[in-house]
Amino acid sequence: MTMTMQDGIKRGVGVLILGCMLLLTGCFGRIPVALNDAILNQNDPETVSAGVPAYLILLDTLIADDPADTDLLRAGAKLYAFYGTSLVEDRQRAARLTERARHYGEAAWCVARRNDCDLTARPYDEFNQLLAGVDNDELPELYALAVSWLAWMQAHSDDWSALADLPKIESLLTRIVTLDNRYEKGNPHLYLGILKSLRPAALGGRPEEGRIHFDQALVLSGGKALNFKVAYARYYARTVFDREVHDRLLTEVLDAETEQPGLTLLNVLAQREARQLLLSAEEYF
Repeated sequence: MTMTMQDGIKRGVGVLILGCMLLLTGCFGRIPVALNDAILNQNDPETVSAGVPAYLILLDTLIADDPADTDLLRAGAKLYAFYGTSLVEDRQRAARLTERARHYGEAAWCVARRNDCDLTARPYDEFNQLLAGVDNDELPELYALAVSWLAWMQAHSDDWSALADLPKIESLLTRIVTLDNRYEKGNPHLYLGILKSLRPAALGGRPEEGRIHFDQALVLSGGKALNFKVAYARYYARTVFDREVHDRLLTEVLDAETEQPGLTLLNVLAQREARQLLLSAEEYF
């Protein structure tokens, strides 16, 4: 049984759950840090799912009041991406939510780089030439654009034209790790690992390159972010049909303590997904 690239993007709790919530602290600016901590440390995803929409509306209001505030735009891009890919099951809703995520991500980039507002629409070669001129000062906007674009692509994975954006998103993430290999505690490496492992090598994928990124992500995260191991199992181990690595990683997730400062919500969701993957392993392998 082979996972197609489309299936790989659609399956699971959601690619963007693998780090977006880690980025909320400090991003909201005008919303108390205590609120961010409460979300990150919540061990009941249903409570978060019910509560986040109110803060999305609040963010919309703040952005409408100050549309040039890159802090707010980045926060909007990330939270809409997280909610649309991780806590919403209806695909039409997810498409609408991630559309707004991408809009905010592109708007943040446009404020930071007014001469490159049409970056995502540029031809691939020109796109990469422009990326080469990005420096560390623009990493926050570049990352918000990558995250929101990836969320949008996931929600539109039935559209092959959307999947055509994958090489550009990979270029964004590659530029980020080139500028700062440790950026956001390994999340860019994690996303690169996923993108390179969506297809087996025989179909043009690069899972062994993906494995290197997954290993780097685990090191940078300190092993406390359980969703990193779940992604490693789902996207690398399943793609190369390595049952031993698959089961070992998922068993480690289930045996781990979920309560970690700033990671509890992610870890609870990771354990849910790990159980599902182990239950389906016999059929898959």
